[in-house]
Amino acid sequence: MRDYQKDFIEFALHHGVLRFGQFKLKSGRLSPYFFNTGLFSSGVALARLGEFYAHAIVANGIDFDLIFGPAYKGIPLGAAISIAFANNHDLNIPFVFNRKEAKDHGEGGDTFGAPLEGRVLIVDDVISAGTSVGESMAIIERENALPVGVMISLDRQERGSGKLSAVEDVRQRFGIGVYSIVTLVNIVEFLKDAGGWEAEINEITRYRSQFGG
Repeated sequence: MRDYQKDFIEFALHHGVLRFGQFKLKSGRLSPYFFNTGLFSSGVALARLGEFYAHAIVANGIDFDLIFGPAYKGIPLGAAISIAFANNHDLNIPFVFNRKEAKDHGEGGDTFGAPLEGRVLIVDDVISAGTSVGESMAIIERENALPVGVMISLDRQERGSGKLSAVEDVRQRFGIGVYSIVTLVNIVEFLKDAGGWEAEINEITRYRSQFGG
């Protein structure tokens, strides 16, 4: 595990974004942990979050021209990442996001921001079912742009409704790379190294034995 990944997990714990307990997911499963990037809700936290995403994008060697942030969570994420590239990597990366409803006045259209063209990197928080990715892919391909990957904060490494994890399902369905700042395995490794998290580790291990993908 790389240093920036350890720092990101510490960052998520500090802001209460990563929590342990019992949480009912949309799938109905009872998860022993919850990860909510919406709690990165201050200027300082969003700026740091953008830096982590930018660091992970560079570390994974993703070749892209444009950031696409799907509404709604992808909007502040995309903006923060674009700013991080400008401030820390001396790269002026354009950013665009979609509207939930197409605008029929003014400039019109269903996207806002930079022109949707070139090699496009989709950014989001997590992938649960791939629905958001599918919607983003349709918008990008309609403009004849090229989707080159999806960057998320956490890969839960959890099966969807079938045998594949949600991330692996997206990889196979759409033929694009899916990258994450950290994975659930990284989190478990961090907790083991930190010590004092034995109960949480046991619950995650039990959960992964049932739903891991």
